[in-house]
Amino acid sequence: MAKKAKPSVDKIVKKVNKEFNKTSSQIESLINDALKQFDSLQNQIQDPVRKLLKEVDELRDREMKRFNEEFERRLNEFHELQNSILERLGIASKELKDEVKKTADTASAKVDKAKSKAASTKPAAKSTAKKAPAKTTAKAKTAAKPKTAAKKAPAKKAAKPANKNDLTRVKGIGPATAKKMQEAGINSIEQIASPSDADKEKLQAFSKMKGFATLSDEAKKVL
Repeated sequence: MAKKAKPSVDKIVKKVNKEFNKTSSQIESLINDALKQFDSLQNQIQDPVRKLLKEVDELRDREMKRFNEEFERRLNEFHELQNSILERLGIASKELKDEVKKTADTASAKVDKAKSKAASTKPAAKSTAKKAPAKTTAKAKTAAKPKTAAKKAPAKKAAKPANKNDLTRVKGIGPATAKKMQEAGINSIEQIASPSDADKEKLQAFSKMKGFATLSDEAKKVL
C-alpha cells in the first residue's frame, strides 16, 4: 500500500512546484508591469516639471535683461541731467563773475571820480577847517554829555514790585497746581502764607500734594 502511495506524493509535489513557479512568474510579470507604469508616470511628471523650470529660467533671464536695460537707461538719463545742470551752473557762474566785474568797474570809476572831485575842492576845505576848531570842540563836549547821562540812566530805574498773585513763586506749586488753586479761590500768596478759615478749607483740597505741610512757610518766605 505504501509503495503505491509514493508516486502520487511526487506527483502532488511536482504539481505544487509547477503552480508555485507559475504564480511566481505571474507575480514577477505584475511587478515588471507596475515598474514600467511607474517609470512612465515618472516621465509624465518629470517632463512638465522640466518644461516649467525651463520656462521659469527663461522668464527670469528676460526680466533680468529688461531690468538691466531699464536701469542703464535711467542711469544715462541721470547723467545727462547732471551734465546739463553742471553746464547751466557753469554758465550762471560765468554770468555772475561778469556782473561782479562790471559792478566793481562801475564802483571803481565812481571812486576815481569822487577822488578827483575831492582833490579839486581841497583848498576850500582847508580854509574852513582852520576857522572851525572852537565850534567842533564845543560840539564834541555837548556830544560827550549824553553818553555820561546814558551810563547813569540805568541806576535810576526802580525795581518792579513782586507779583503776589503769581502762586508759582511758592516752592512746590507748579503752573497746573496754581491754576487749580485759582479755580478754588486761592488767588494770592498771602492766602497761603496766612490763610483764613475759609482759605484753610480751600487749601485742604490740596493736602495730598507733595510739600503741603511746608506750603505756608514757603509762601511766607516769598512775601
